[in-house]
Amino acid sequence: MTADVHGPGACAPTPPVRGATRGGQADVAEPTAGYAPAPGRLVVAAALLDDAGRVLAARRREPPAYAGMWEFPGGKVEPGEGALDALVRECREELDVEIEVGPWLGEVNLARPGWVLRVWFGRVTCGDPRIVDHDELRWLAAAELDDVAWMPADGPLVERLREVLTGEDPLDWPGT
Repeated sequence: MTADVHGPGACAPTPPVRGATRGGQADVAEPTAGYAPAPGRLVVAAALLDDAGRVLAARRREPPAYAGMWEFPGGKVEPGEGALDALVRECREELDVEIEVGPWLGEVNLARPGWVLRVWFGRVTCGDPRIVDHDELRWLAAAELDDVAWMPADGPLVERLREVLTGEDPLDWPGT
């Protein structure tokens, strides 16, 4: 059951935010240098961070081959939809939250030929993440990233996430 996102006290939909920086150096929300459209299907996800610098991991309940594995929340970009708009929509549908899209984390090719996963940092701006499509949610600190079994495609991105979370340069968000 999902919450009535249009009822009293509901979060107003938030547009994706572009232009976040890292350590004073601009990171654009969508990659530009060397950027090429996904050749097949594009999947987007968010490494959602809380104020303590933990990332939200979501445990899949299906399909059976991936049940019990952990991932960054997100999903498929629909035809005619922008990647960042899809990311905001997917977090709304999967977690019942509004998010702010931040700096780019990375991209990996998925097992299905032509499918690409692109991941951005993000943070929740309205609501508390709740279980809608997954069977468990967990906030993980950098030291806890290995405590869960990540989806194979997320592995390289988890390593990049660890570098960012433990690095000297903090992520700089717009308006901070």
